[in-house]
This record gives sequence, structure tokens and C-alpha cells, in this order.
Amino acid sequence: MSTTPTPLAAGRTARPGAPVTALRNLTGGALRDPRGLRVLVTGASGTFGRALCARLSAQGAHVIGLDLAPRDDDPVEVLACDITDDDGVPAAVATALEKLGGLDLLVNNAGIGGPAPAERAPGAEVRRQLDINLLGTWRVTAACVDALVASRGRVVMLSSRMAVMQLPLAAAYGASKRALVAYADALRLELGTHVGVTCVYPSAVRSPIHDSTAAAGLSLEGMSSYETLDGVVDTVLRAALSPRARRDMPTTRRGAVEFFLARHLPRLTDRVIARTLATRARGGAFQGAELAAGVVARHKTAP
Repeated sequence: MSTTPTPLAAGRTARPGAPVTALRNLTGGALRDPRGLRVLVTGASGTFGRALCARLSAQGAHVIGLDLAPRDDDPVEVLACDITDDDGVPAAVATALEKLGGLDLLVNNAGIGGPAPAERAPGAEVRRQLDINLLGTWRVTAACVDALVASRGRVVMLSSRMAVMQLPLAAAYGASKRALVAYADALRLELGTHVGVTCVYPSAVRSPIHDSTAAAGLSLEGMSSYETLDGVVDTVLRAALSPRARRDMPTTRRGAVEFFLARHLPRLTDRVIARTLATRARGGAFQGAELAAGVVARHKTAP
């Protein structure tokens, strides 16, 4: 599949169409026309990735995905790619760009979670999260830079509310997402004359990314408010298609309030989270969870 559409940064106004019109109503303004845009999505076979690819493709974009384990029923063509592989990433990206005929939009969606208390020394799980969530994004983006500069394109990073408001017992995930934002900031400064860079901050969406944490007895149910998958996808599309690249985009009104408070009143958000953790620890929420043993013991003896 090869096409040469008008570059993403050209600021085209969306033509009539149900999905685009609905998004335009949410933003209160015009969006760029997604038809013909050349798009690469990482983590394309996962929960977020499949939904993003399906929506973009339905709106007329030419979408290729990258994923460690493509599925037969993926909504778009997905190339097998391990984003922790220094040599494999440039090769996979080159194949994708050849099929697309260039690149207007990169959506860095790939990511994993898992239990990682800050009090424990970092091990394989911590390294795995940092390698995928941060360095994997870095590898893919670096391989796309020339194509994005040529098209004056855009990069959308799927970060997390935990990039600004850390939750306990998941230090690796929060650290990787906060570092991802720092990487995005550096990228914006270096490429900003030609490429827009936006970070999107979902809260929690029910998906398999939480399975390993729940299996370790560290479920943070009650510490996060779940939001809909469609809401996250809507925000990513607004980030991709807005006339000008936004710097930071929370995905809900509550998320925007939390984002503001975490940035400007961090001691307040720390107190709220600490109080919630204390209630859960004393109430037996982490009963039998070996990785939370230290937290539980300290709260039992706290004044």
C-alpha cells in the first residue's frame, strides 16, 4: 500500500463523516482530515492498539501496526516487532514505511505494567518495563524521525496519569512513564520546528496490562477510577488530528483535575494517595501479598 497524502502538519479541515464529526463536536472545533494519512501504531495487537487502528482505518487513514505477537484478526496489517531489539526495530520500521510510502503520524502505544515496589532492588521486571515503555518507544521513534521530519508529521505518546501522580507498589511503571514524558519533551525541543509531539495521560482502563499486578495480590482497585477505552481512543485521535499539536492531554475531566493538582499541588495529591493506601493496607487489601509485606507491616505499627 503506497500513497502520498498531504502532510499531517498542513492543517486540513475534516470533511463530513460520522466518526470525525463526533470528535469535532467533542473538541468544539475542526479537525484535520484523517483520510490518506500514513500512520504507524506500536502495540497494535493489544487492547488500546486494536481500537486505535480500527478507528483510524475506518476514518480512511492508511495504518500499519507493530506488535510482538500479531493476531490473525487484527483490524489492520501488523508486523511482528520486538521493540526491545536494537537491530530489529529499524528493520521493522523500514518495512512499515515502505508499505505506507512515508509517515505522517506515529502513535507510541506499546507498553506493559507489573508489580514493582520501590523498596525492592530493581530486577528483571523493572528492567523489562523500562526497556519496553521507555527505550522501546525511543527506538521506534528514532527510526521514524527522518520520515516524520520530511512530512512535518506528528508523534503521540501514550503516557499515563502515573507519570505525574505516582501510585504505590508500581514504581517501575510510573518511573518509565515519567521518563517517557521527559523523552517526549526533549524530542519536542529538538524536532519542534517540523514535528508535533503530544503526550496523552490515561488513568486506568480495564485491560490485561493489570493482570500481573492483580495476580501478585497488589490490585489497586479503589485507588484508581476506571475510564472507558473509547474515551482514551477519542483523546488520542484529537491529539493526532487537532490543527496544532497539544503538549499534554489528559483523557477525562477528572484526569485533567488530577493532572493539574499533581503538577501544582503535589503535596496534596501525595496525602490523598497515602491516606487511601493506609486504609487499604490496614483493611487487608494486600493480605498474603509478599511484595506488599513491608507496606502492610509499617502501616500496622504507624501512629
